[in-house]
Amino acid sequence: MSGAGGLRVLALCADDFGLAPGLSRGIARLAAARRLSAVSCITNSPHWPAAAGWLQGLPDTVDVGLHLNFTEGRPLSPSLARLWPVFPALPALIARAHLRRLPRAEVRHEVHAQLKAFIALHGKPPAFVDGHQHVHHLPTLRDILLDMVEHVQPLPAVRSTARVIGRGSALKRMLIERTGGRALGTELARRELAHNPALLGAYGFQARDYRGLMQRWLADLPAKGGLLFCHPGERAAGDPPDAIADARVRELRYLASDAFDQDLAAAGVTLGRVWRVAKPATAVKRETPRPG
Repeated sequence: MSGAGGLRVLALCADDFGLAPGLSRGIARLAAARRLSAVSCITNSPHWPAAAGWLQGLPDTVDVGLHLNFTEGRPLSPSLARLWPVFPALPALIARAHLRRLPRAEVRHEVHAQLKAFIALHGKPPAFVDGHQHVHHLPTLRDILLDMVEHVQPLPAVRSTARVIGRGSALKRMLIERTGGRALGTELARRELAHNPALLGAYGFQARDYRGLMQRWLADLPAKGGLLFCHPGERAAGDPPDAIADARVRELRYLASDAFDQDLAAAGVTLGRVWRVAKPATAVKRETPRPG
């Protein structure tokens, strides 16, 4: 996807808005400065109501979406809360999903409760939907999410995890694709729902040279563009414990710096939207093995 002057387009999305006050303030500051293309919001967090107001008045170049959460904190819906007083850790959720042991009715109630909480405070439906730790592509959750999206107007885009690219973090990229990303990509094409052509941004959070990572991701960005998920944030007194707090601060500092502008220009990349609808026949062709 080409932007003005033939530049490649990168959609830069900050995840986890609403999870903690400092984190949310940092993301809101980047979005207001047009350093982001999108903000993805966790609405089951007790900090979401106070943070939601910081999204008002953002530039119209910034999409605001729903970051479905099933691995952190407590459910919003009473029906799922009776079964799960707190959400399971990601490995347990993945196992239950692939064993088809998720409680379908209660999970549906929770998906709709998180959507309702988004609309109630943001004032309109999400521009897109994705998942905290990519849970939106898991079996059962995937179908419930896509069914919900098809009944929201205007129709939201969906973050695709079917093609995760960028040098490094090969195991993490493979796990994202194979725990549900490829199946999600097939369904997005079949249902003709808007999504990103490729996904970048996977790394282990221990790396201290975030600029070096970004430079490699920008070099690997395809001509059709892609979405890069990031986790910037400030650290504030009273914020809940956060295993990736140091990485969030590093990301925030870089994305707010002149160095980020320089790296975008050097790579021939501009920030923007990359949502597009793929033709179902194209997806089927990719998935079908060649004879012989």
